[in-house]
Amino acid sequence: MSNETNRRDFLGYSFAAVAAVGGAASLVGMKQVWDPLPSVLAGGFTKVELGELKAGNPVTITWRGKPIFLLKKTAEMKDNERDLIIGDSRYTVAIGLCTHLGCIPAWKKDKWKCACHGGEFNPSAEQIFGPPPRPLDLPPFSVKGTEITLGEEGPEYKKIAAAMATA
Repeated sequence: MSNETNRRDFLGYSFAAVAAVGGAASLVGMKQVWDPLPSVLAGGFTKVELGELKAGNPVTITWRGKPIFLLKKTAEMKDNERDLIIGDSRYTVAIGLCTHLGCIPAWKKDKWKCACHGGEFNPSAEQIFGPPPRPLDLPPFSVKGTEITLGEEGPEYKKIAAAMATA
């Protein structure tokens, strides 16, 4: 009888070992399937040269399918803790989707205006009128010289995001 018990135990341990190895292999396979491809990760970063921007004329670029507003502020535009400062220049960087319903605001003279429900945002991307509940969102970015890389969280982004959180 002890031979049969030992044989049963051996078969149970063997089955458990095969199941554990199979389970671990399937988890590794699932992780590889769920991870984004390197080409997708590389497509998530967009570089823009800020030195080429003209003061007072915002530029809209596309990053991960979203419009990004880049504005070099003029001397008349009010300073803000949300401003990205590079040298003597101040910039506004914002995701160009209205925080009310996701419409794309248009630049009108000195502010962004959302045609859907009349929301308005100042040159620092803060809501100044209408139903938007908060300022335009801030995309993650890093800065090297006068070049901004969207998709990376640099110290400048963290500083502005912290200032926005306390405001």
